[in-house]
Amino acid sequence: MSDRHNDDDEPPKPPHTSLSDIAKAHSFDDMRNVLKTEPCAREGLLYGMGVGTTVAVLRVFKGRSLVSAGNWGIVAFGLVAIVAKKLCHFQYAHQSAKLNTLFEMQSKRAVPNVKGFQHSEEPAKDIAAAAAQARRRTYSQAARCSGGQTLVEKIAQRHAVDLAEGEVVRSGDFIGIRPHHVMTHDNTGAVIPKFSSIGARRLADARQPVFALDHDIQNTSAKNQAKYAGIEAFAKTHGSRFYPAGRGIAHQVLVEEGHAWPGTMVVGSDSHSNMYGGVGCLGTPVVRTDAAAIWATTQTWWQAPPVARVELRGALPPGVVGKDVIVALCALFAKDEVLNHAVEFVGDGARTLPVEDRLAIANMTTEWGALAGLFAVDDVTLRWYDERAGRGPHAIVNPDTVAKLRQDVAADPARWTADPDAVYAKTLWLDLASLTPHVAGPDSVKIAEPLGELEPRRVRIHKAYLLSCVNSRQKDLREAADVVRAVQKARGTPAKVAPGVAWYVAAASSQVLADAQASGDWQVLVGAGATPLPPGCGPCIGLGVGLLEDGEVGISATNRNYKGRMGSKAAHTYLSSPAVVAASALQGFICSPDSAIAGSPLAPPARPVRYGCELHDAKPLADSAAAAAAISGFPQSLAGRLVFLPADNLNTDGIYPGKYTYQDDITREQMRAIVMENYDPEFARLVRPNDVVVAGANFGTGSSREQAATAILAAGVRLVICASASETFKRNAVNNGLLVLESPVLVAWLRAAFPKAPLTAVTGLSADADLVAGKISLTDEKGAVTFETGLPRVGKAAQEIIVAGGLENWVRKRMAAES
Repeated sequence: MSDRHNDDDEPPKPPHTSLSDIAKAHSFDDMRNVLKTEPCAREGLLYGMGVGTTVAVLRVFKGRSLVSAGNWGIVAFGLVAIVAKKLCHFQYAHQSAKLNTLFEMQSKRAVPNVKGFQHSEEPAKDIAAAAAQARRRTYSQAARCSGGQTLVEKIAQRHAVDLAEGEVVRSGDFIGIRPHHVMTHDNTGAVIPKFSSIGARRLADARQPVFALDHDIQNTSAKNQAKYAGIEAFAKTHGSRFYPAGRGIAHQVLVEEGHAWPGTMVVGSDSHSNMYGGVGCLGTPVVRTDAAAIWATTQTWWQAPPVARVELRGALPPGVVGKDVIVALCALFAKDEVLNHAVEFVGDGARTLPVEDRLAIANMTTEWGALAGLFAVDDVTLRWYDERAGRGPHAIVNPDTVAKLRQDVAADPARWTADPDAVYAKTLWLDLASLTPHVAGPDSVKIAEPLGELEPRRVRIHKAYLLSCVNSRQKDLREAADVVRAVQKARGTPAKVAPGVAWYVAAASSQVLADAQASGDWQVLVGAGATPLPPGCGPCIGLGVGLLEDGEVGISATNRNYKGRMGSKAAHTYLSSPAVVAASALQGFICSPDSAIAGSPLAPPARPVRYGCELHDAKPLADSAAAAAAISGFPQSLAGRLVFLPADNLNTDGIYPGKYTYQDDITREQMRAIVMENYDPEFARLVRPNDVVVAGANFGTGSSREQAATAILAAGVRLVICASASETFKRNAVNNGLLVLESPVLVAWLRAAFPKAPLTAVTGLSADADLVAGKISLTDEKGAVTFETGLPRVGKAAQEIIVAGGLENWVRKRMAAES
């Protein structure tokens, strides 16, 4: 789906050139030069091979001829570039104006989430040779970089606690945070006993928690009603804000009520807390233990994530909305480009989007893999708040508070945007003008296609859904109702849901419902045969009525379409905008509003979507006097044997088998004996206390079981370093006293040094990790340093938790000190 050639003119054909002659005459350095200077060669190669693989190949074979590489797949790769250069002079000479918007590839930087490039070089004969290979293959990025701050870092800085004087928050830093608010919903019932078990009796700041019931509100059983009553009583006892079932989905309520306020940081015990970024509020999820800690102390810890800059260019065509933008982004960048990143949306296109579309896009950055999705506050945001303030008396969103917001933005614009020299991990871009309506699925957000290409297949549906926190605001309901009105006008008869289709609609909140009823939109939808549901999550989370059954197909305006999410695992789900849901419900198959209104299917897009990726070099930041020192009891460094686990995606079941998860009487010694049992039964025998374990990418993926972390601790391991880690596992690990740090550079080096490593490799190397300065060095058996690289620095907040033996112990100590 890349805009490689958009001219209708037939280009002249280049003269014939022998590929063997090219291979003999050119080197990979020639290929590098081609990629630097020829946009069409870049576009073709990066589209086909991926940025990370392209850059890795260039590093591995630097200075070598194509034919000497020894791997004909790599040779062919090089030939493509050289041939592309020759083709460029003929096919693309007249397209220079268009090509300047294509990929701008930085030759010194590989995509951080590359899981290790497998190449054809001979295995290293010794460690020194392996070091040289790894340095050729991998861009070594320091843990901290110089330059200005991103907007994410600025907001985090304002909510950070216990920073050293002059300390500047950077991506990778472990910091303590005191969020503006912490939201819990139905899971408040699970946080309350955790809060009580750590000895807490009162909320440290009763204004900070916000409770909103939204998930299982259709469940009228005595058990659920008792749970809800208990949550309400807890909120009343402590004097905290409480929103009962029926008020709306928690995320929507926090935005409407002004709790998710521009420029603040709000966390929630729900993955879609990212949504607050639509109004310029840094929203991000936390686990339940974090929520209990915040209740008891007002704070928890956070590792500032890498930040991706997403530039939206141009303006959306008519009929294309924010849902299409995020669905397209999830599919176009579907190789974990933003996994565990925060995303900042910028560009002239971002500024054209209404707040409702921004909220939808920020919401689904969760499905894209990001920890936050953030739009800067601008005139669009402020006008939206002006309208909200005029709705009537309100404690938070009122003319005075909105006027103060306007004054603050005008008085200090730099506070509300990223610095011009802010350091980003990467820049992705999307040309909004090239976008058409998109549909995701079935059963994955990483699979999407233009509606114009899907519609001719007439995919039959059985259920349609217009609900959820991503797409059931007033704008969404109006767009769906307008489709019904247009169909009725075109047909001259009342529009009705197609035979055999059930359509379910729920407003995001009681306020949205009242607005939709006042405008008549709600009555139009219900009059067409949509079944109304109360404001809440309902079918989106697989609860209540209207779930998909075996063999059924659903079209939904929700944010997730994983198998079994909305009912049967034998059903299939597609995601789309509200207007497409409405049209499909009326027609009985997935189609465009044009098809439902005039019988004219949407034409396939004339040209592909234009998008790209730009990678950035960042200057390492020199050691600063502002860097935090080690607190009492925290080791400045950890040293031990280096044990290498080369596998990627080592999940929690591999670390701690599920069959033991609910055996509550397992001792620490028994844990030590079964750790990694499903990955490598030899691990428990080979590992020793104080070993430094290094693992591959996506370590700890899978379930949220905390025993995966505590079992590693039981083996005597205090530090795990990996190429990347599941964010849930990382939080569970630190919350239980286990440090998990990321260093893809170190893992790439070890893969070069030990290309045939067994599942558990006792490497013979010693690792010395300076946790405060943020660096690690490896020495061989003779004490010679063989490799050094950077690590994330462990700040005071994480240090205190590790010293305490976990977050719950840290909370107990803090409460005792304050009592």
